[in-house]
Amino acid sequence: MATAEEIAKAAERRDVRDRWLLSAPALLVILLAATGPLLIVLVYSFLTPGAYGDVKWQFSPDAWVSVFMERDIFDDTLSLAAAHVTIFWRSIKLAVVTTLATLALGFPTAYFMATRSEKTRDLWLFLITIPFWTNLLIRTFAVLQIIRNEGIVNTVLLKLGIISAPIQILFTDTAILIGMAYVYLPLMVLPIYASMEKLDFRLVEAGYDLYATRFKVLRKIIFPLVKPGVIAGSILVFIPALGAYVTPVVLGGGKNMMLSNLIELQFGQGRNWPLGSALSITVMVIVMLALLAYVRNAGKSGVRHG
Repeated sequence: MATAEEIAKAAERRDVRDRWLLSAPALLVILLAATGPLLIVLVYSFLTPGAYGDVKWQFSPDAWVSVFMERDIFDDTLSLAAAHVTIFWRSIKLAVVTTLATLALGFPTAYFMATRSEKTRDLWLFLITIPFWTNLLIRTFAVLQIIRNEGIVNTVLLKLGIISAPIQILFTDTAILIGMAYVYLPLMVLPIYASMEKLDFRLVEAGYDLYATRFKVLRKIIFPLVKPGVIAGSILVFIPALGAYVTPVVLGGGKNMMLSNLIELQFGQGRNWPLGSALSITVMVIVMLALLAYVRNAGKSGVRHG
């Protein structure tokens, strides 16, 4: 006769089995919908490009070599692919600067929201989320209308006599930075606000009572406590900024290509699907390394402050 402990263990095993069976359809969908396409892209990156797009099922590492290298058309020697390196550098640089710009704007915005009364916080939160109601393309075109030569910025500056000729902002890296900072700013504000809303502001008052300066209170009290929100916001901004496509096309005019534009070019006009696949995997690896760095930094910070 089974003991009470054996009956409890058997019931636990049945419960675990039932949970796996119930979640199996969802896990299968996730596996096929998420992992499947990535595996296809990975396989394509080791194949030979077809004459009119698609791939030939012949193994070739040339796509991975071409990510950072290029072959001379005369003697087949390898040299650094300056165009690809430039695009990689521009994409990473703009993603990092966009993250820093949104942090510089988003942190004080979140602090302002968190220090308002409970009745008005919801209103400010509502105003921050309004841009998400509009399509990304429309928001990008709105920025274009503001910074173009005949846009609001140049018109105001000309009428005030500050400049004598329109400033060429459109179709530059600066235009792309402005567009991405505007588009992704709410993604920085919301996580920081979520952390700052839980902040015990009595600690801030205690810092002032101990004659700490505003900067020291910010650095020693506020920032360490809301650091998880800063890290989350930085991740949410950096990843889409690195793979931005619409903003560089509209505001960069196709002159200042980023990684997503280069990948689209390989799958389109370039008809080099293996190279496009290799570039896609490379971008994913860069994002994963950035995430690991953030997670490790957050873990060390948590252990240190804990």
